[in-house]
Amino acid sequence: MAGEKPFEPRGDHLIDGRWVSSSGRFSGTFGEVSEGTAEEVDRACRAAETAFETFGYSTREARAAFLETIADEIEARGTDLTRVGVAETALPEARLEGERGRTTGQWRLFAAHIRDGAYLDRRHDPALPDRQPLPRPDLKMVQRPVGPVAVFGASNFPLAFSVAGGDTAAAFAAGCPVVVKGHPAHPATGELVAEAIHAAIKATGMPAGIFSFVQGATPNVGHALVTHPLIRAVGFTGSLGAGRALFDACAARPDPIPFFGELGSINPVFVLPAAAAHRGAEIGAGWAASLTMGAGQFCTNPGLAIVLKGADGDAFVEAARDALQGVGGQTMLTDRIAASYQTARDAIGKVAGVQELMKGSAGPREGTPALFETDADTWIKSPSLAEEVFGPAGLIVRASNAEEMVQLARALDGQLTATLQMDEDDTDLAARLAPILERKAGRLLCNGFPTGVEVADAMVHGGPYPASTNFGATSVGTLAIRRFLRPVCYQNAPNAILPPDLT
Repeated sequence: MAGEKPFEPRGDHLIDGRWVSSSGRFSGTFGEVSEGTAEEVDRACRAAETAFETFGYSTREARAAFLETIADEIEARGTDLTRVGVAETALPEARLEGERGRTTGQWRLFAAHIRDGAYLDRRHDPALPDRQPLPRPDLKMVQRPVGPVAVFGASNFPLAFSVAGGDTAAAFAAGCPVVVKGHPAHPATGELVAEAIHAAIKATGMPAGIFSFVQGATPNVGHALVTHPLIRAVGFTGSLGAGRALFDACAARPDPIPFFGELGSINPVFVLPAAAAHRGAEIGAGWAASLTMGAGQFCTNPGLAIVLKGADGDAFVEAARDALQGVGGQTMLTDRIAASYQTARDAIGKVAGVQELMKGSAGPREGTPALFETDADTWIKSPSLAEEVFGPAGLIVRASNAEEMVQLARALDGQLTATLQMDEDDTDLAARLAPILERKAGRLLCNGFPTGVEVADAMVHGGPYPASTNFGATSVGTLAIRRFLRPVCYQNAPNAILPPDLT
């Protein structure tokens, strides 16, 4: 039982119920870690395909109990998860403990969701043998699992978006085995969570092959995984560059498969005129707090604010700058992420027409806030300003009037979120912006900030490219299960051969 003695990482993979070492190694916080190979990926995928023959036809109740047992096993390892996670990511204890609660909560939410059964979208058109001019056959439709799924752990959420994150929970809930490619930034945390899933598999009698965990610090493991012929879908959260490479690999397969990637977003916040007049300073301080939360290492980080020129907009800018000046350097997830942030932050200030309002000095693994300002014309003509900066850097675009705000909305690429800070007197302008922004983003907020993604039935965490690679999907909330299902119609089929959910 976890908790009897401190967890000591093996630095290995978990494949088909067995811990496996590789000869190749990479360095982790707790020592050397196995570097996966194409052969090990193949073993994991073959085990997943074999297990699917059973798991894909398991009852919803059996899977729900399995999901709840995973949540229990993660909670049983809470102390070790916090200790190991802090050491690997530099995230504070309170953040990791909160994230653990979010993680176990989404497993239990999916358990309740599949017990309900509404997600199956079951339909039945009874036979009409006497219909003229032709009879109608008996037609039954239900959503069925797609098969083995590949999941990539994310760097910024070592629990909620990694080995036991929403992608894995959704796939298991659907009835799909999962092969996880662990993130090299937190291999020991990933291994500990893999151990929890392995324990739940044994406790509930599930086939061992439904879950494998493969480590790796090079692109080779990921490429081998998404191109393996037995993998039927991919869940990914990460950078635009890495995600696009994997997306292209999925599309180039002899049998292309869906790649559900969450890639990048600047999450614009529109501060409308009446809101700026009545509470511009308050909104500016709130925006700065959201911008710097978690060192800006959230996919919903609001990196862009749009506010009118003039005294009301000035109050927003001054409050944001004052708030940011009070935030010191924060340790980022890895040295590489910190270096990338500093490079991207400095590049903003080199764009002609951009004014640097503040920028703090930082250590080699630190991210300090930075604030820049420009006008609408410069932003529209400078595509680099629309690229995500992973860290606490904010850009304020000053629009001359409402028409420029509308132009800026039309110029946006796909986003995870878009926010309207509005008062009642802003309703007409908000009504003009909303139809534009709903085509740009998966979630439209009013009078809030986008950091903090509720795990719920109605949540959409996705959006048009480059926010994600599939604008019809979400990676958070129960709707996420649809990514790993496909509709199947059974015509004139006897009950004896139908899946359990149709009988």
